[in-house]
Amino acid sequence: MLVILGLLAGLVGPRLFGRVDSSKVQTAETQIKMLRGALQAYRLDVGRYPSTAEGLAALMRPPPEVAAFWSGPYLEDEMPSDPWRTPYRYEHPADNLQGFALYSLGADSAEGGEGVDADIGYLPKQS
Repeated sequence: MLVILGLLAGLVGPRLFGRVDSSKVQTAETQIKMLRGALQAYRLDVGRYPSTAEGLAALMRPPPEVAAFWSGPYLEDEMPSDPWRTPYRYEHPADNLQGFALYSLGADSAEGGEGVDADIGYLPKQS
């Protein structure tokens, strides 16, 4: 009986964990889209995106130099970390279509990678 249960766990386990990994990638993609929307609302109010130094924290608390124009907070809840419990990366300006970089380093928390380890989001242009 234990052997049968072990065999079933060996067959089902990898498929189940594969779905968990892909759902984390989907969660990161969704959170990045939500953060992008918050950044666009910030830009409409303030006239620019937050600088790299101001970071995504500017979505929750106004930087002193733009406090008069700031209408946030631009997120309903706390600033999310990516599904692997790592802060999202943000850079402005960035040489890409959006003008800012907003991304997760994926499951391995290192630049580059493939599959669940791949960087996810609006990436800075690679030289």
